[in-house]
Formats: sequence, C-alpha cells, structure tokens
Amino acid sequence: MLEMNKLYKNAEFLSNIAIIVVAILLTVVVVKRFIINSPTSAPEMKEVAVGDKLSIPNVSWEKSRRTLIIVLAQGCHFCAESAPFYRRLTEEVKKPGDVRFMALLPQSRTEGQKYLSDLGIPIQDIEQADLGSINVRGTPTLILVDNSGIVTASWVGKLEPDKEADVINKLQCENCGS
Repeated sequence: MLEMNKLYKNAEFLSNIAIIVVAILLTVVVVKRFIINSPTSAPEMKEVAVGDKLSIPNVSWEKSRRTLIIVLAQGCHFCAESAPFYRRLTEEVKKPGDVRFMALLPQSRTEGQKYLSDLGIPIQDIEQADLGSINVRGTPTLILVDNSGIVTASWVGKLEPDKEADVINKLQCENCGS
C-alpha cells in the first residue's frame, strides 16, 4: 500500500510538471504569434505604384517607348485564366517600337518560356526576378513603364472585361499621335 501511494504521488508530480511545461509552451506560442508578430508591428509591404522606378537586372527600358510587363507565376490559376486576354492584347497592340511586351516570372527563363508556350502567349522577352523585390504582391499583375522604367499604370489580378478594355485603351490611346 505504501508503495502504491508513493507511485501515485510520483505520477501526480510528473503530471503537474507536464501541465506546467505545456502551459509555458502555449504561452510562448501565443505571445510570439499575436503580440510579437502582430499586424501592427509588422512592416507594411509596399505595392508597385505609379511613379515608382523599376529596376530589373539586365533589363534596358530604352528599347521601346513603353514596356508592358506581364507578371505571372506557374501554378497561379488566375494567370492561366487571363491567358486569352494576354494573347488578345499582344495581337491588338502591334505598333512596332512603341510597346514592348515582357513576361516576368519568379521561375527560371526556361520554365517561363515553357509556361508561356503552354498558355499560348507569344512573348519572347522573358525575365526572371524575385517579385517582392519590385513590390509585386500577387499574380497576375500588369505594369506599364516608360522608357526610363517609371511606372505609368498597373493592374492586379484577373481583370474584368471593363479593366481589360482599360488596359487596351491605355496602350492604344498613348499610341495615337505618337
């Protein structure tokens, strides 16, 4: 009986220690997640905006008056759903030397070429970059820059028909009279 009492007390003591350890771990997780990493203490991530100057290694903006950068990522279903618009866009805006089309992906150029080919998007100018480095938070994103790399317009996400028309009008209107 004495040994049973001692065994019971040891089990109770170990259970209490286990409960205390779990409580401490839970407290650490809660403090870390909700206090230290709270949304108010995290730095705000800037989005690409009109007036920003884009810098992408090995890209020269002077090749044309304007460049429309189509930012895509493999596995992005909105990118795949937007492919018919990008195909139409490259067909409708064809004034040589005025608007250059560039695809920008986080994947390698080789993977990017295959992805664009699979989607049927006829863009040969393909670059690879960390999207966060140019303040792109989501794909697809369209960024229109001038010949010095200054952002003149941008559109994010799968565009509704009125926004698609806005993109085309922006490109064609600026083509008028130039």
